[in-house]
Amino acid sequence: MKSCGLVVEYNPFHNGHALHAKESKQKTGADVVVAVMSGPFLQRGEPALVSKWARTEMALLGGIDLVIELPYPFAVQKAEIFAKGSISLLESIGCDTFCFGSEDGRIEPFINAHNILDENATKYNATIKSLMKMGYSYPTSASKAFQTISDNGDMLDLTKPNNILGKEYVSAALSNEYSIQPYTIQRVAAGYHDVTLSSEPIASATGIRKAILEEKQELNAVERYIPPATFHGLQHYVATYQTLHQWEQYWPLLKYRILVASLTELAAIYDIEEGIEYRMKEMAKQAMNFHGFMTAMKTKRYTWTRIQRMCVHILTHTLKEDMIHVNTPSYIRLLGMNERGQEYLRTVKKTLPVPLISKLSSYQDHHIDSDIRAAQVYSMGLREPYQTALMKREFEAPVIKR
Repeated sequence: MKSCGLVVEYNPFHNGHALHAKESKQKTGADVVVAVMSGPFLQRGEPALVSKWARTEMALLGGIDLVIELPYPFAVQKAEIFAKGSISLLESIGCDTFCFGSEDGRIEPFINAHNILDENATKYNATIKSLMKMGYSYPTSASKAFQTISDNGDMLDLTKPNNILGKEYVSAALSNEYSIQPYTIQRVAAGYHDVTLSSEPIASATGIRKAILEEKQELNAVERYIPPATFHGLQHYVATYQTLHQWEQYWPLLKYRILVASLTELAAIYDIEEGIEYRMKEMAKQAMNFHGFMTAMKTKRYTWTRIQRMCVHILTHTLKEDMIHVNTPSYIRLLGMNERGQEYLRTVKKTLPVPLISKLSSYQDHHIDSDIRAAQVYSMGLREPYQTALMKREFEAPVIKR
């Protein structure tokens, strides 16, 4: 069976995701689509709208055949490490290809960008450091640095979020000489960060979340932008747990963690650098809510996303020493599959280079401890008895089968 891998978050699964899955399958000629999906907390340092189990259900009903989890040490990370972990897992599970959505829509500029960066790595990294010392954020510095070394030919626009991630996916595959082959398709309609809901039936996940969480609209307001399975899945989640997850629910926990920790303890948290712990302490004392805290913390150098990731690591007590040996995922955690996915898994199961985990009780690993801790913290955004119910789901529930 020919397989195509997708790197996803599905926060939530929407019409654009369904189109991506369908077109990826067609473009690569795949028989089966495998999605590697972030768990409770996402790449931009946000809690997922609904649990990974609910998002797995939505994915399996939306055209995905097999869903595996991207471990926490790779999920809440900058693009390079996020991509490295994701592509490594897709290679490990035997995917022939992977396909990502991009603003460019052609694979050649991504391969060219990788080759240019590989040949000019020293100059590129030195330029990034120089620009960051001038006060630019890392993404802006990286984009500007790339412009200085590119040949201005078929140049990839690295100011675009999907192009940035795509470049890292391609680099992860080519740098490690993986057998998995890269493909891309062009994103249509809404952009990655587009916060508006257009007349088209495709909207960004950002726009959908904004309508539900910030504008307090009913789920009916986003129904035309999501498949029926997602709409009913969101309704069911709210009925079951009485809420959708967002940062404000975790603010009391975060504020407590920042205020009771010493400056030395905060400085030991992964991603906390350059004395920002002093600023965190001061702003946590003053802020009444998470949005107020973030607004006070954000600077030209420290992006909203970077600070959010720091906040997640504080919540999960992820230390710098915990992440020293993070290289590639050491296991494949299975979340769900349909019959086609199950058939595919049977064909590759005996040749997998790392353990396949379907039950937490059957495996012990330092990184999976991080996954468990993240799941427990995520459930603490709920009131009881829903909190305990979601915690139990992590340990007791079987893999989802459709």
